[in-house]
Amino acid sequence: MRHAPIILFGVGGVGSALIRQIVQNRAHHATEFELELPIAAVCDRDGAVVALGEAIEDVTLLDIIDFKKQGGRLADYAQGGPQQDLAAIVDVAGRPNAIVVDCTATETTAPALIAALERGYRVVLANKKPLTIEQEVYDRLTRAGATVNGRPPRQLTATRWETTCGAGLPVIATLHRLIASGDAITRIAGALSGTLGYVMTGLQQGRPFSEVVREAHRLGYTEPDPRDDLGGVDVARKALILARGLGWRLGLEDVAVTGLYPMEMASLSVTEFLEALPSLDAHFRRLVEEAAAQGGVLRYVATVAEGRCTVGPQTVDASSPLGQLRGADNLVEFHTRWYQPTPLVIQGRGAGVDATAAGVLSDIVELALLRA
Repeated sequence: MRHAPIILFGVGGVGSALIRQIVQNRAHHATEFELELPIAAVCDRDGAVVALGEAIEDVTLLDIIDFKKQGGRLADYAQGGPQQDLAAIVDVAGRPNAIVVDCTATETTAPALIAALERGYRVVLANKKPLTIEQEVYDRLTRAGATVNGRPPRQLTATRWETTCGAGLPVIATLHRLIASGDAITRIAGALSGTLGYVMTGLQQGRPFSEVVREAHRLGYTEPDPRDDLGGVDVARKALILARGLGWRLGLEDVAVTGLYPMEMASLSVTEFLEALPSLDAHFRRLVEEAAAQGGVLRYVATVAEGRCTVGPQTVDASSPLGQLRGADNLVEFHTRWYQPTPLVIQGRGAGVDATAAGVLSDIVELALLRA
């Protein structure tokens, strides 16, 4: 039986769903892959639970999920304690064939991830931020591992980051397969935010911008502060990861981002912002009408082409894959030498903790089997 001990950073929505899926799939992994995924440590922002023996027991893992759901901190958990250094947790909990999994939303995990790779462990990221800070950090995280002719082949490296772009959709894997085949990628265009896709669909239906955003906020489709979605920075991070995957050496500051609200609304409280939204209705109604007059529709699009990354509202052909997209699905078009004039299209559910956790778990299993 193969063993791949897991050290988990982050026990929020995705981290909790991942724990649950690992526990639920133990028999499946054992039967299909002769694989065990013991969880050696679970960490949140300032606390950790570390296995005293081989692994944290499943009953304890499920209790941790409930504890966190109630707002608890692992520093206060009965079997937990404070932690201020994730790299130290990697040292304490690390063991042969370990996989460190980052389900947080902070760039501060980067030193611990790099330390894990230096110790010969492997890394899986659902967290975009370490991949979108300094280029050197991206290179160290994505190019660690086995080498061929002095350079690590992309899919034999010790890191996987599939769920950073499109949740469980195979966007990064497709990018790597196209590059491996020698197919020249000329353009990537995508709707990479389920929240903004929901907003664009509402606008296309003729609804006021303010009404759609307020509804998305009420239903929990947006972050607690909807500007975190409407500003476009999260989409910009995904575009940058795709651009860096093409070998472009760009930073987040190089991505041209057009958000869906003016900067003078940035200083408002969330309540004030929601109340002020009707002032934007006429602007977005005009954009939708202008798009329709051109035979197109309005979409929030990330474009990676000709050495540039742009993110923002864009008129697209109504008959194109992006033009036909509805609801909160994600969609990515790869325009290449071989995939033209019809692009290679990946579409599906691009958000949700369960879909994202399933993608993370798939990355874990793939690395664990390669390790063996």
